[in-house]
Amino acid sequence: MLLAVGRTPNTDDLGLDKAGVKTDARGYITVDEDLSTNVPGIFALGDCNGRGAFTHTAYNDFEIVAANLLDGENRRVSDRLLGYALYIDPPLGRVGMTVTQARAAGHSILVGTRPMTQVGRAVEKGETQGFMQIIGDAKTRKILGAAILGTGGDEAIHGVLDLMNAGADYDTLRWAVPVHPTVSELWPTLVLSMKPA
Repeated sequence: MLLAVGRTPNTDDLGLDKAGVKTDARGYITVDEDLSTNVPGIFALGDCNGRGAFTHTAYNDFEIVAANLLDGENRRVSDRLLGYALYIDPPLGRVGMTVTQARAAGHSILVGTRPMTQVGRAVEKGETQGFMQIIGDAKTRKILGAAILGTGGDEAIHGVLDLMNAGADYDTLRWAVPVHPTVSELWPTLVLSMKPA
């Protein structure tokens, strides 16, 4: 049996209290949108700030702080579109909102879902567990989120993540011409199959 009950940041031995740096009830260092702490000149990046807990978000924390300090930019953590992968079998790739989150945010949503048993590449590999899903806003035509629980999901999610970062609508994805035979080639089909949910 595997039991996961959350994470605890390794901040208790950093002497944060001596520096006056605030933490939350769980021990995460409290940061603003630019990753600055309550003490001027002290920033908290990576797992210790509770704003991502992934290698790619920790690196993006560095990019935000470096751009702001060295290049005079005004980058913020809330500008980040969070995507992630779980390296399980089959892998899970996710970006943006879930159906539940999109509904709770008041979006008029469209959802397209396809089982991996109907994805040629998955059938070819004999790895047909899982599904693909995309969520769009019916009014703005923006992509709100997507997930792939299936073979190649950790890689194929990037096509949607990149379009979301570019601010493209789902029509852009609908008319894309992805490479065959891949898992990603089904994104346009999923967009075409979206229905109100």
